[in-house]
Amino acid sequence: MSETINVIQSSGENPKVSKITEAIIRIAGNSQDGIQAIGGFLARLAGRSEQEVMTFMTIPSTISGGPSIFQVRIGSGEVLSAGDEADVLIAFYQHSYEDHLGSLRKGGIVLYDADHVTPNPDKEALYRHVGVKISSLTIEAIGGTAKDKGKNIFTLGLVAKMFDLNIAKLEKLISERFTGKNESILQTALTSFHAGYGYSLGNIAEIFQFTESQQRTGAQVVMNGNDALAFGLITAGVRFGAGYPITPWSDIMEILRRELPKYGGSFIQCEDEIASAAMALGASYAGRVAVTGSSGPGFTLKMECIGWGIMSETPLIIIGVQRGGPSTGMPTNVEQSDFNIACYGSHGDAPRIVLAPSNVEDCFYTAIEAVNIATKYNTPVIILSDQSIATRIEAFTEPDLEKLFQDISPDLTPVAEYKPYDLSSPEGYVRRVVPGTLIQNGKYPVATGLEHDEMGHPSGSPKMHAAMTAKRRKKMKAFAATLPKPKIFGAPEGNILLVGWGSTEGPIREAVERERAAGNSVSSIHLRHINPLPNGLEDIFSGFTHVIVVEMNDEGLYGYGQLAAVLRARYCDPKITSLNKVDGLNFKVKEIVEHVRGIITAGITNA
Repeated sequence: MSETINVIQSSGENPKVSKITEAIIRIAGNSQDGIQAIGGFLARLAGRSEQEVMTFMTIPSTISGGPSIFQVRIGSGEVLSAGDEADVLIAFYQHSYEDHLGSLRKGGIVLYDADHVTPNPDKEALYRHVGVKISSLTIEAIGGTAKDKGKNIFTLGLVAKMFDLNIAKLEKLISERFTGKNESILQTALTSFHAGYGYSLGNIAEIFQFTESQQRTGAQVVMNGNDALAFGLITAGVRFGAGYPITPWSDIMEILRRELPKYGGSFIQCEDEIASAAMALGASYAGRVAVTGSSGPGFTLKMECIGWGIMSETPLIIIGVQRGGPSTGMPTNVEQSDFNIACYGSHGDAPRIVLAPSNVEDCFYTAIEAVNIATKYNTPVIILSDQSIATRIEAFTEPDLEKLFQDISPDLTPVAEYKPYDLSSPEGYVRRVVPGTLIQNGKYPVATGLEHDEMGHPSGSPKMHAAMTAKRRKKMKAFAATLPKPKIFGAPEGNILLVGWGSTEGPIREAVERERAAGNSVSSIHLRHINPLPNGLEDIFSGFTHVIVVEMNDEGLYGYGQLAAVLRARYCDPKITSLNKVDGLNFKVKEIVEHVRGIITAGITNA
C-alpha cells in the first residue's frame, strides 16, 4: 500500500482507519477457485468508483487447470502498471503461499486460508499474517452440499471489509454477474459474500480507506483489451467476421459472435484459420471491411491470405493477440515475439500496415483507426495486441459512441469507368468501387492473387510486376507521411531514451517517472505505428546518449530484440540497444529501473 497519509484511531473494539492512495492485491490459488472473479469484481468496482485500476493475471494452459494468480492495482490517482510488489497477498493453498510470498512487500499483509496453509515461522516477522479458515467458513455459511465453491465470494467479502469498500455496488456487481442464473445461485453468492464481510478481522487491527479520487470529466467504463477491440470494431462499422478459436484471441471472437447480430451482422466460426481468413477476405471484397484474427500458430496460418489481400488490394482487419511462442509455446503467457511476422510475414514483397495499441483504451480507438486506414488505402491492416492487454482490466472515460459510430456500407453510385490498380495515381491508391456498382463504360475489373495489370487481369510482364510492386510500396509511404512524430514523455533530450511498443507503455512511463524524481535524465517514447514507422524518429534519437528499446522478445543472434533490430537497420545508429525478457511475464518497473541505473553507473565509471 502507498504511504498512509492520515490515520484515525478509534476507541473500543473499532479498528484504526488508515487512509491510502492505492493498493496492490494479489490473489493466488488454482484456476478452478474463481480467483479471476474476485479480481474482476474489484476492478469493476474501482471503475464505478471513479478510481484508476489495472490488473494482471496468469492462468495455466492445461485443460486440467492449476496454479493461477490475479493481481489488481487500485488507485485514487493515475495507475500505469499492475505494480511490482503486492500490499496484500491472498493465498488459498500452501503452494500459493510459498510461491508468492516473495511478491509481497516487506510489512505487507498475507491473508491465508488456514484450512490449507501453514505459515512459515521464519517469515512471520517480515509480513503481517492473517489466518482465516476460508474453506470451512464458506461451507458453514452456504451449506455442506456446496462445499467450498463459494470461497472466492467469501474472500471478496473479507477484502471488502479490509478496504471499507462500497457494499451496495459490490452487491449490484454480484447480481449482474449471476443474471440469468437460477435465483438460488445468486442468493448463495450473496450469502457467501455477507459471511465474509461479517467475519471479524480483529487481528489486522485496522481497515483501509481510499482517499477521494481525482474528478472525472465523464463516466467511466471498465473492460479488458479484447472487449475494447471488439466494441471498437463494431463502432467502426464492421459487420462481418470469421475466425477459429485459440487463446487469447477467442474472447474477441465470442464477443463479435454475440454482438454483431444486434447490428445486422454476423460472425462465422470456420473449420480452420485459413478458411476464416479467406472468408473474411471474401466479405471485404464484397464491399464492407471485415475482420479475422488469431494468436500464435493460427496467426501464422493466415499469412498466405494476407498476401492475397495485399496483392488484390482488398481492405481487411487482422487481429493478432500475441502469446509466448514458437509453436504452441506458452498459450496463456505474454510475449511480443510476433513483431517480425506481423510486419514481414508472407512470401514476396508484401507491405502492410501494422498498429500496436498501448493500453485497453487505446485498443478501442485503434480498432476504429485500423478500419479507416484499411478503407482509405485498400489494404490489410494488422492490429498487433498481446496477452497482457487482452486480459487485463482497466477503467477509462466512456467513449462518445454517438459521435464515433460510423456506417461503412458500400457506395453503389454508378461510375463512368474504374481501374482498381491505376498506375497513374500519385499516392498509389484510388477510391474503391465495390462489386455490384454500375460501371458505365462496361469494362469491369477482376481480382486475383496473380500479378495483374491495371484492370486486375493476370499479367506476366516483368515491367508490369515492377510497376505494381512500386505502387503497393507507394501506398505505404503515403500513409507513413501522415503519421505524426511520437510525443516524448519527459525532456526532449538527455542521457537515456526508452522506446517501447504495445503493453510495455505503463511500466516504461512509471520507470521514467521514478528516474526523473531521482534526478536522472531519462525520457521515453511509445510507438503505436510499427509498420511503417513514423517519420522523425532520427531527430528524437539524436537528442539522447542512449536509446534503449524495451520489448518482450529474445535478443536474437546479434543481441537485439525485433523492433530494436529494425531501428538499428533503419537508422544505422549503434547507440540503439535492447532490454529484453522472455519469461512470459510483463516487465516490472524495477527491471527497467535496474537496467537504466546500470547504464548510468557504467557511464559514471567510464567518465
